[in-house]
Amino acid sequence: MASFQSHVKKYRLLKDMTQDELATAVGIRRETIGRLEQAKYNPSLELAVNISRVLDVPIETLFEFDG
Repeated sequence: MASFQSHVKKYRLLKDMTQDELATAVGIRRETIGRLEQAKYNPSLELAVNISRVLDVPIETLFEFDG
């Protein structure tokens, strides 16, 4: 079974951002950020790129997928 890991929370906190602030910056709901942080939601490529740009970290640092 494939596993998905998200490091969004770690880098969001390093940027001193709330879930609401990150959600607003990338145009999604706060609940979606929460699900991403819990690795309960696999983001689209577009969303993953947008989050990595806002948090200023490489996309492969934010998300790991072992398929």
